[in-house]
Amino acid sequence: MKVKYFIDRPILSIVISVGIVLMGILALFALPVEQFPNIAPPTIQVFTNYPGANAEAVQKSVIVPLEEAINGVEDMNYITSTASNTGDATLIVYFKQGADPDMAAVNVQNRVSTALSLLPAEVTRMGVTTYKQQNAELKTLAIYSPDDRYDEQFLNNYLKINIEPRLKRIAGVGNVMPLGSNYSMRIWLKPDKMAQYKLIPSDITAVLERQNIEAATGAFGENHDNTYQYTMKYRGRFSTPEEFGNLVVRSLPGGEVLRLKEVADVELGDETYNYISSLDGHNTAMAIVYQTAGSNASQVIADIDRTLEELAEEMPQGMEIVTLNDANLFLNASIHEVILTLVIAIILVVLVVYFFLQDIRSTLIPTISIFVSIIGTFAFIYIAGFSINLLTLFALVLAIGTVVDDAIVVVEAVQARFNAGYQSSYLATNDAMRGISSAILTSSLIFMAVFIPVAMMSGSSGMFYAQFGITMAVAVGLSVINAFTISPALCALMLKPYMDENGNEKNNFAARFRKGYNAVFDTMTNKYVRGVALFIRKKWLMWSTLAVSLILLAVLVRNTKTGLVPQEDMGIVYVSVSTRPGTSLQRNAEIMEQLNKGISMIPGIRHCSHTSGFSFFGSGPSMGMLILTLQPWEERTDPSMSSEAIMGMVYGLASEIPEASVFSFEPPVIPGYGMGSGFELYVQDKRGGDINEFKNVTDNFVAALSQRPEIGEVYSTFEINYPQYWVDIDAAQCEQAGVSPNEILETLSGYYGGNYVSNFNRFSKLYRVMIQAEPSSRVTPESLDHIYVRTGEDMAPLSQFVKLTKTNGAQDLSRFNLYNAIAVNGMPAEGYSSGDALKAIHETAAQVLPRNYGYEFGGLAREESTTTNNVVIVFVVCLTLIYLILCGLYESLFIPFAVILAVPCGLLGSFLFAQLFGLENNIYLQTGIIMLIGLLSKTAILITEYAVEKRKEGMSLTGAAMGAAKERLRPILMTALTMIFGLLPLIFSNGVGANGCRSLATGATGGMLIGTLALLFLVPGLFIFFQYLQEKVFPAKTSCRHTEIKNKIVTE
Repeated sequence: MKVKYFIDRPILSIVISVGIVLMGILALFALPVEQFPNIAPPTIQVFTNYPGANAEAVQKSVIVPLEEAINGVEDMNYITSTASNTGDATLIVYFKQGADPDMAAVNVQNRVSTALSLLPAEVTRMGVTTYKQQNAELKTLAIYSPDDRYDEQFLNNYLKINIEPRLKRIAGVGNVMPLGSNYSMRIWLKPDKMAQYKLIPSDITAVLERQNIEAATGAFGENHDNTYQYTMKYRGRFSTPEEFGNLVVRSLPGGEVLRLKEVADVELGDETYNYISSLDGHNTAMAIVYQTAGSNASQVIADIDRTLEELAEEMPQGMEIVTLNDANLFLNASIHEVILTLVIAIILVVLVVYFFLQDIRSTLIPTISIFVSIIGTFAFIYIAGFSINLLTLFALVLAIGTVVDDAIVVVEAVQARFNAGYQSSYLATNDAMRGISSAILTSSLIFMAVFIPVAMMSGSSGMFYAQFGITMAVAVGLSVINAFTISPALCALMLKPYMDENGNEKNNFAARFRKGYNAVFDTMTNKYVRGVALFIRKKWLMWSTLAVSLILLAVLVRNTKTGLVPQEDMGIVYVSVSTRPGTSLQRNAEIMEQLNKGISMIPGIRHCSHTSGFSFFGSGPSMGMLILTLQPWEERTDPSMSSEAIMGMVYGLASEIPEASVFSFEPPVIPGYGMGSGFELYVQDKRGGDINEFKNVTDNFVAALSQRPEIGEVYSTFEINYPQYWVDIDAAQCEQAGVSPNEILETLSGYYGGNYVSNFNRFSKLYRVMIQAEPSSRVTPESLDHIYVRTGEDMAPLSQFVKLTKTNGAQDLSRFNLYNAIAVNGMPAEGYSSGDALKAIHETAAQVLPRNYGYEFGGLAREESTTTNNVVIVFVVCLTLIYLILCGLYESLFIPFAVILAVPCGLLGSFLFAQLFGLENNIYLQTGIIMLIGLLSKTAILITEYAVEKRKEGMSLTGAAMGAAKERLRPILMTALTMIFGLLPLIFSNGVGANGCRSLATGATGGMLIGTLALLFLVPGLFIFFQYLQEKVFPAKTSCRHTEIKNKIVTE
């Protein structure tokens, strides 16, 4: 089908374009919105609790059996685990990208079930739960009482009863982790009363097992011809403290009975007392919501927000819901900025087109092509299963300056026919399309082909390249369809010649502007042609320019900072706090409140919430965290209110509190790779040696890292000087008293550790019954003198059998890939990239870490360490593909080099601008480079295509090259300037996501500017050289072509 078909049928051409736009609009409303493509690996979390156990006991008896069972599960990447002195055991299994999260959860659950028989009975009673969740915070919310009419216990349980179940039912929510505790029936044993009646905790447990039960009691009259049938109901489990207090423990002489309330205080308390939270100085209950792998974060958060709005209407007076962190806040703000940039870019591009074409009608045709191509691309994004994210939107911004090219070429060719004397727009359009159809199709296919190999790359970087590249390629493909349908049809309908029927140029403003413009442009063209002639005459100048460019490119690539994505101001700051080892939870809360008061005075902070007993790097009484929710970005235009500046002020305040060690950080730009930005690594002890020696090795490693200029902050929360006691049982004394060591340990655990012994129903939920000695009776080691164990008919103090020895130990113990590990977190120093920091870590580890010690990266640092070297691979693969296509196009092994050798100059421009503006070689810069390779090749083809045709017509090599340079100057400048002006809004962006915008646009602009200048002057000379080689190596084919041309001329 020829292009003339669409010129003759303008209605059909318009219908095709309208259809493309309609499909794009429909897809636009159906597409999911997210910050980045879903590249985070699926993660499965396994959690359980060993009540009263310390970290070492949890690791040996719980973590190790579970790890060995789970290790090697299908598609597993790596596994981490943490054992805490609170008895918590947490394992996180990371899977390879693309793994099915549902199958991963099933496979992990199956492996866990094989290890249950190896776990302590207390652990299996508590239950081992498996969660399918991403290792990233989706939303953090809090309910609080502004007038403090509700205490923290009530708020925590209101959240657990009324909010958590509703949130968990939302599709895409993997887990809701409240930073608080459930209700629990607390039985506070009185050791003196227990000893008086010769009771131990196991006796109370047995009483509960016998009396606090549910039972099926049957019915009267069943299976009988009786008139009525009555169902019997047992009252079942108790539900109030009074009912539990009236439990009969034993009968006493004289017909009396001993009830539980006589040997214990019973109250409705908390299951654990591990956390204390506050929001802006008020009682609060906080919860962190995690998403499942593969779910759309934006949609999940929107569903959560709708649910919270419904719940807020049902809440009692004096209680409010506050969002502390929401991934959608940054997403919506950044996408709004990109869309605004998109609109500004379209306006700038249209102005540039008008400047070159000097005609409203001529400008309207490329403008229509922009809208058809950009809007129509959304339909393909929907079909391909992509989403509206920052990458696809950036691709569309960059595509604006590209999709307009083909329409400009069409309009410019028709104008050239008018200048040659054509009076009919129909004939001018037909003749113009015959001359340019091949060039449009060829150059656009070359541009689109660049994105084929990168779309096949694996890993997260492959996902980035694919969504960016394919989106841009489709937009350009649609612009080709426009160039063959709507653009020529509109040219034939709308454009008018500049001269009247007598050959006189019309006298109006447009004509006068055009005349002045053409005079200036002709002068510039003459100077340009003289410059090209200089490079053709002085071939050493051309080759030396190429050589210097290649050398500079290699130097800049090697010395440009590397990274995965630039860090952005996310609107939230996290602060992890560690107080001195051994600090109690109450003292920790006082220190946190002191820190909170200072931080809340920092300008730019909207909400300041803090939790004692939990941090991003561990949990325990001496741990704490603050979540600083910042004011909206438009209210923080002052640099002193940026997230980075606020983190600096936090460090300044923390220095005034010597009891607190503070580490401040932002959430990562790419969700799903942990809670914080910066780097995360695990030092591993591969021989399983002494923990003290392991700590010393890690401290030396951290100290060495802190001396590196590339490392700003480096931090490890691991400490081994938490005050602890070794418990030794005197077996001889046990034997003499007729009691076993196990009975001693059970009694010790029942009084000090607290045991989960039964259940009760209340508020339509199932809660636990916990027994433990009252707090005042277990404060010091001397309390063992007043805690008794039964020895036959008598009672003896535990101190008779238990020997305590002071020692120090860890609060948490971690493992990474089945090796004991210590987590180290940090941030690059100012002026250095994350890639520089990772390189410094590699070098320091090689120098400092002894044999049998190693390290592995986790989170985003692990991803970056495997993806930062892709730029060379991408560059080589793309150029190879372009070369192969051009070889087939020109039937030449040499002429394609005239195009290929000009491309490195553009890449030099990208890295030069990256150095000048202090940018790093990251995913954004690399996606811009991919686009540049295609765009510069497409632009260079405009010269070689024309020169090849002129050479076939018998023109000399120099004449063909000079003629091509002169004729193609205007469209090449239009291509370059439309692209550069389209990128200007991104370069000067200073709002949300500005770092990513600048990384992408600055490199692309530098590459386009320098690359265009280079190819304008180098490609003509390169064409002469390689065309000469072609004719020397294949003279028969060349002479045959010339003979065909001569015969054609004679025939005509």
